[in-house]
Amino acid sequence: MRDNGAGRGEPTGGDSSTPFVELDRADWAELAQNTQLPLKETEIVQLRGLGDPLDMREVEQVYLPLSRLLNLYVGGARQLHRVTSDFLGERSQRTPFVIGVAGSVAVGKSTIARLLRELLSRWDDTPRVELVTTDGFLLPNAELERRGLMERKGFPESYDRRSLLRFVTEIKSGAPEVRAPFYSHLSYDIVPDAEIVVRRPDVLIVEGLNVLQPAGGGNRLAVSDLFDFSVYVDARTRDIARWYQERFLKLQRGAFANPQSYFHRFADLTEEEARARATSIWSRINEPNLLQNIRPTRSRAKLVLRKDADHTVSSVLLRKL
Repeated sequence: MRDNGAGRGEPTGGDSSTPFVELDRADWAELAQNTQLPLKETEIVQLRGLGDPLDMREVEQVYLPLSRLLNLYVGGARQLHRVTSDFLGERSQRTPFVIGVAGSVAVGKSTIARLLRELLSRWDDTPRVELVTTDGFLLPNAELERRGLMERKGFPESYDRRSLLRFVTEIKSGAPEVRAPFYSHLSYDIVPDAEIVVRRPDVLIVEGLNVLQPAGGGNRLAVSDLFDFSVYVDARTRDIARWYQERFLKLQRGAFANPQSYFHRFADLTEEEARARATSIWSRINEPNLLQNIRPTRSRAKLVLRKDADHTVSSVLLRKL
């Protein structure tokens, strides 16, 4: 186990002061070596994202310890709620434990969020786990077009940040039922009159590119201020760029073939044309968003998962208490 506060490409300057403790994969895996994996291999295959080679070994060595840590944090929050209620002389209802999962396009954060939902729901004291992605809080395409933001879809300004903040605030206030918009990856747009309903889960996972953004736009409160725990999924820029291109090619040969797909116009591209288009989208939109908005929020996370070129996690940084 060793301390290291610097991310990839961040020099330490010889200063060992850091709010994080870093564990390499082997040390991290030992933290749950006596915990039985509650998922079968077929379930893990179903949870994989496109191009994400998630397997039993990765789940056992990386995500099972993480689920155990999160389970301990949930238990700690419950204990704190009990003693605080005793101190105040009241019996207020405990609110959901909220976890934020952030990271670049194509880094695998959606797979991790789905996996954590399944793992956490297998612990006896957190059977009700919900997952909401911030895609539902993107402005509708018509509004993005009106504002000239279609080329900046996924940037902070392309979201209805007030609605997202209001949604998480209502969750943390203990509202019995909270509704979020529904986003279709097929139509690449918000679906009118469709909603996701969240009813007081034990744990809510909020996954998205910019969930760790500081307060802005006149707001004094950031969505991340309401998180009980947060995870940032990290990797080298060149690796994420390659994963994005590989995913684009797989979608071009699969989902884009659907005439209803927003990206159906790319279905007939040659492989060379598809690679060129993926590279263009990455360099114009996704890489600038990563470098300008997403990666700067990494230090705000309570835990950072660092991935190697093969998508496996090599080390874990955990914020000290």
